[in-house]
Amino acid sequence: MSSVFVFPGQGSQSVGMLASLAATDSVITDTFAEASQVLGYDLWQLVSQGPAETLNSTAYTQPAMLVAGVATWRLWLKRGGTQPGRVCGHSLGEFSALVAAGSLNFADAVALVRHRGELMQEAVPAGVGAMAAVLGLDDEPLLAACAAAAQGEVVEAVNFNSPGQVVIAGHVGAVNRAIDACKAAGAKRAVLLPMSVPAHSSLMLPAALRFGERLATLTLQAPSIAFYSPVDAAAHNDPADIRQLLQRQLASPVRWTDLVRALLAEGVTSLVECGPGKVLTSLNRRIDKRPDLSCSALEDAAAFTAGAAL
Repeated sequence: MSSVFVFPGQGSQSVGMLASLAATDSVITDTFAEASQVLGYDLWQLVSQGPAETLNSTAYTQPAMLVAGVATWRLWLKRGGTQPGRVCGHSLGEFSALVAAGSLNFADAVALVRHRGELMQEAVPAGVGAMAAVLGLDDEPLLAACAAAAQGEVVEAVNFNSPGQVVIAGHVGAVNRAIDACKAAGAKRAVLLPMSVPAHSSLMLPAALRFGERLATLTLQAPSIAFYSPVDAAAHNDPADIRQLLQRQLASPVRWTDLVRALLAEGVTSLVECGPGKVLTSLNRRIDKRPDLSCSALEDAAAFTAGAAL
């Protein structure tokens, strides 16, 4: 079986996530404790007890989701799970994937994504930007709706998550106009998301430039597991190339549909979500409904037992 581990990003967080796994093995809380030493605050307490408003703030969400993905990966290996042939991640999940692939040191990754979240929040202050999910509308009319709604502001498609499920982002006024335009064009649903920044839009370009300065000082190794990116739906193994990719990623769309289709074209038969929830598992099933494709999530102890032979 040709498998790929996919790591979730921002939006999959919730207060109490990984609690059931932490109850079975200390590797979960140990990983969070390791990260807390870097951050200077108790990350596991925040994840376990909230408040949700703090956990959902970008500067806190990003370290929390990075560590959640890495903790799940460590538990998988500790339980005797086999390494996949490929790894990838959705947006922030790319950093978890790079840690899993041995390209990025864990402590460095924790500090890096905290910095990334802070830069994103500083680039667009709270209340200025917004993100919205648009369901049931093809890409072409969605892009046309965004173009008509811009009116001198920014509103762009930023997450191509699955056919008929796209996220848009930009200035709050333009996003609200685009919601109305998408509904008028036939969207089944278009709703604002609880995100504090318009991630992956061109409004993130100032943050990307500053993030590039930090990335230039970062030590990266060539991945020991094939690493694929949804920025361009391609594999990357050169550290300098990955560095540029991570900078570009901040203000570029997440092309998840294209990435999954590219992986399947290479013969992948199993997609395993490594982290809290099953958002990506649901997307993967929408992208390709072939009966021989396995889509699963390591969300509880039972999933580890069932998937140990992958």
